[in-house]
Amino acid sequence: MDFSIQDVLFAFSITMLAGLSTGIGSFIAVFARRTNIKFLSFSLGFSAGVMIYVSFVEIFPKALETLTSTLGEKHGNYMTVLSFFLGMLFIALIDKLIPSFENPHELPAVSEIKELKSGPALTGAGHRLHRVGIFTALAIAVHNFPEGLATFLVAVRDPALGITIAIAIAIHNIPEGIAVSVPIYYATGNRKRAFYFSFLSGMAEPLGAIIGFLILLPFMSDIIFGIMFSAVAGIMVFISLDELLPSAQEYGEHHLSIYGLVLGMIVMAASLVIMI
Repeated sequence: MDFSIQDVLFAFSITMLAGLSTGIGSFIAVFARRTNIKFLSFSLGFSAGVMIYVSFVEIFPKALETLTSTLGEKHGNYMTVLSFFLGMLFIALIDKLIPSFENPHELPAVSEIKELKSGPALTGAGHRLHRVGIFTALAIAVHNFPEGLATFLVAVRDPALGITIAIAIAIHNIPEGIAVSVPIYYATGNRKRAFYFSFLSGMAEPLGAIIGFLILLPFMSDIIFGIMFSAVAGIMVFISLDELLPSAQEYGEHHLSIYGLVLGMIVMAASLVIMI
C-alpha cells in the first residue's frame, strides 16, 4: 500500500494535536477558579459516543471488507473478529500492568475537581502528591501510545475519519491532563511544572505515530491494514467503556453522560451521511 508524504504528514499532525489537548486539561486545573463538572461529564460521554459509533459502523466494517477481500469470506471474518478482541486484550493488559494507584483511568475525584481554586494547598503530604502526579503522567503516556498509533494509522488511510477520531481522543485527553496537573500543582505550587508533565504525557501520542510510521507503515499490506484497523476498533471501544463512560458518570449526573453519548453518535452518524 502506497501513501504520499502529504498523507503521512497530515496523519502525524492531527495525532500531535490530539496529544497536545492534555495541555488544555492542565490549563483548566491550574488556572481556572472552578471547573464545569457537568460540561466535562457531557463531553466525555460525547467522546465515547463518537468512538463507539465510528468503531462499529465505520472502522470494523472497513477492516472486515479488506480482510474478506484478501483472505476470503470465512477466514476474513475470523481474522476481523479475532483482531477486534485482541485489540481489547492489548489495552486491557496495559491497564492490568499499571496499578490502580497510578492508573490514569482513576481520574481525580469530583471533590478534587470542585475544590480547584487559585493557589495550591501545600501540606505535609506534598511529596506523596507530587509522586502521584509523576506516576500518573507515566501511566497516561503508556495509554496514549496505542491511541496515537491508532489515530495515525486510521488518518493515513482515511483522513476524514482520522480527524473524527483525533477530536474524540482530544476530548478525552482533557481530563487526563487534569489528572496529571492536580497533584503536581497542589504539591509544588508550580504551574509550569504541572503543565510540563501534562505536556510530556500527551507527547506519547505523536511518539506512537512515529513508531507506526517507522515500523508498521513500510510493511503495510491489505492484510496488515485490516488487522490493525479491527484492533483499533477494539481499542477504542474498550477505552470508551472502561474509561470514558465511567469517568463521565463520576463527574456528573448519569443521564447527562448518556445524553452526551447519544449526541456523539448522532453527530458522527450525520457527518458520515453527509460525506456519502
